[in-house]
Amino acid sequence: METFGLLSLIPVAIIVILALWTKDTFISILIGVLSAFLIIAHGNPLNAFNGFVDSLYTTLCADGTVWVLLLCGLFGSLIKLLQESGGVLGFTHLAQKVLKGRKSSMIGAWILGIIVFVDDYLNCLAVGAAVRDITDKNKVSREMLAYIVNSTGVTVCAIIPFTTWSAYMGGLMKKSGMIEEGSSVLSTYIDTIPFVLYGWLAVIFVPLFCLKIVPLFGPMKKAEKRALETGEVFSKEAKEALVELPDEETKFEGKSCRAINFLAPIILVAILTITTEDILIGLFAGIGLSFVMYIPQRLMSVKKFFNYILDGLVDMFPLLILIIVSYCLIDANDQMGLIDFVTGAALDTVTPALLPVTIFVVIGLLSFAAGSFWGLAAIAFPIVVPLADALGSNPLLCAGALISAVCFGGHICIYSDTVILTAASTQTTPAEYFRTSGPLVAVPAILAVILFTVFGFIMS
Repeated sequence: METFGLLSLIPVAIIVILALWTKDTFISILIGVLSAFLIIAHGNPLNAFNGFVDSLYTTLCADGTVWVLLLCGLFGSLIKLLQESGGVLGFTHLAQKVLKGRKSSMIGAWILGIIVFVDDYLNCLAVGAAVRDITDKNKVSREMLAYIVNSTGVTVCAIIPFTTWSAYMGGLMKKSGMIEEGSSVLSTYIDTIPFVLYGWLAVIFVPLFCLKIVPLFGPMKKAEKRALETGEVFSKEAKEALVELPDEETKFEGKSCRAINFLAPIILVAILTITTEDILIGLFAGIGLSFVMYIPQRLMSVKKFFNYILDGLVDMFPLLILIIVSYCLIDANDQMGLIDFVTGAALDTVTPALLPVTIFVVIGLLSFAAGSFWGLAAIAFPIVVPLADALGSNPLLCAGALISAVCFGGHICIYSDTVILTAASTQTTPAEYFRTSGPLVAVPAILAVILFTVFGFIMS
């Protein structure tokens, strides 16, 4: 495979600059993708266009893409049903009895994010939809809500051993030869969890920011000031991106809104995701339970039930397009040899004590740049484990650094699945999320760099 060296970093730079300048996610990513294929085609626009179309076709036909698109579409349908049944509003009323006040609403969103630890997609979509009405009433900006939701998505899934993330990462550790004889994948992953330092820090800093123990700063501070002083929880860009802003209280005035109509389907999705290890089964079951519950209650007719399923799919359509274009970018990064170029340049001269922090920084920047997390981990584990063994670095610490790095990417990358889903559930835009949350995410990231450096010298 041809490696394009420093040129492979140009599309990422274009996306970041355009996102901050235009505040438009789709345009930023699309131009970044087109520039990537122009580089691959050595400046020939016709070949670049053909390469983009080929990548688009390959992406759409890939099993992984179909799975993600189906998952997101079904989530959209389920969320629409939960809203139209009055279940979301019922849960909001129930939660408001406990979450009284601005700080408690933010801490409540944080706690709910920790409770819904099963899967990062489930976390990002369900938590945002569940709490946004509560935080709106307490004048919490949607940008702040998006930060809270995504900070308890990937990160919590990484530091709890019974999640889709831990199952996948544990499998990679086994394939890489990291599991010692007599040890199980689960026990080894549990031993690694204390060293997923970025995951811990990212989760811990949420209440510190919410309670102002650590003051907000930068664009997020301005967003919160806007929400507090004007009551406008949406940024101008996010508001323009929404088709409508329905008044849920008026819509369900005089109707019974029961929290169980929200909680029962969500709990079923969570339980089946754990037991079957397949979130799609959980989603189909959740929609099926919604049918069994809502029709006898006369919350909607059979015809409206299926219309709402289609409406949910339509609501998710812009998100699905964004995911497809993002996957084309990942494909382009692979064709340019971005990961091989960066890892090769960084790991060739590393010392044993600095290996953990090097892994975190290099893989973290790669996960941000490439938009690839599970795939990147699959590539990196077979490199990192033998390297740690050869250099005498602690393998658990190095594994924790690698998992932390891909958590960081999922936490901040503007075109990552989790950022896109978080933006959808909190009704903001990925560009606004990146602009406001980026500085906050940098705080635990910098602390993680320091801690991995210290631990590297202590444990090497």
